[in-house]
Amino acid sequence: MTLVAELNAMGANDVSKVDGGVAFRGDADIMMKANLHSRTASRVLLKLAEGAYQQESDIYQLAMQIDWPRWFDVSRSIKVKTDAIGAQLRSLDFVSLKVKDAVCDRFRQANAGRPNVDTRTPDMRIHTFLTRDHATIYLDTSGEPLFKRGWREETGEAPLRENLAAGILLIAGYDGSQPLLDPMCGSGTFLVEAADIALKRAPGRNRRFGFQRLREFDALSWEALLSEARAAELPVRDLAIKGSDRARNMLPIARANLQRAGLADTIELQAQDILEARPFADSGFIVTNPPYGVRMDEQDALAELYPQLGDWLKAHFAGWTAHFFSGDLRLSDMIHLSVKRRTPLFNGSLPCRLFAIPMVAGSARREKLGAEDANADDSAAE
Repeated sequence: MTLVAELNAMGANDVSKVDGGVAFRGDADIMMKANLHSRTASRVLLKLAEGAYQQESDIYQLAMQIDWPRWFDVSRSIKVKTDAIGAQLRSLDFVSLKVKDAVCDRFRQANAGRPNVDTRTPDMRIHTFLTRDHATIYLDTSGEPLFKRGWREETGEAPLRENLAAGILLIAGYDGSQPLLDPMCGSGTFLVEAADIALKRAPGRNRRFGFQRLREFDALSWEALLSEARAAELPVRDLAIKGSDRARNMLPIARANLQRAGLADTIELQAQDILEARPFADSGFIVTNPPYGVRMDEQDALAELYPQLGDWLKAHFAGWTAHFFSGDLRLSDMIHLSVKRRTPLFNGSLPCRLFAIPMVAGSARREKLGAEDANADDSAAE
């Protein structure tokens, strides 16, 4: 399920893909639902104004058109951030400064004083987005990014964001009913997100949001949405989800994260090398994030590992589907198995692929005969 599908399921209107995200229309309840229930979104932004510009003063005038005192009280601290694609202006920081000046000037016009700026923990976050000649100003209804679910305090060296992990699981086709194994589980991000899907738990249930500081925040409606979400949750129980990692120092971190997520007794963890992992059901999903390798010695080690992973899958995981999320694009060629699908994704700014490898019963000869067509289709899709 993509973000588009998530928003459609919530009852949003006019849902469509746009540069950098998904646009939609809806009332305050839809906005709060999107923050509470979306597993894949990073933020939910409320569009306040848009228009053409030629210079920074035009963006200042655009921001001055917004009735800022309508949206939040002067006691709320603010932060303005500007992003751009193709803008020709000297400095995005200067644009942010002009928008901040406009916000403060509108409050002064209303004889309300001026809000303070807090660049670290602001109450209200304002986003300006520029193309070559068009500016859009948004108010962030999320506050902290939505991947901050509230359960993770410790991570490994290169942790996946929670919303990316959830998106990978949904792209893989995981719906909570299938057995799932992460044999390189690290701090447990895939495990927690999979459990939340299986238990139908809203990812934003344990955190606060920026919209709770808006003037028109309806606390009663919000409590009703929270109660509805809690009522939809399934009882915590043993889940067909298992994780393992060869790095023994990661398992206490994973256990602590599971504990904070209320999942301490539901998911089995084990210290072992990936090649020692074995299936615990006739079919299921492997979803994991192997190391990418930066240094030459790491690259060499991965080149040796990938064929071993292929042999491991063929020997033990017939009936399962493996999903490897990696920035190392050599994996699909070096694992020596037929890759059914390569889904382009980004981990931050790093281009990655989610490689889907279904393991069917049959000989290695059959797998090789099927590889050419599958890879040709994948190349066309990319």
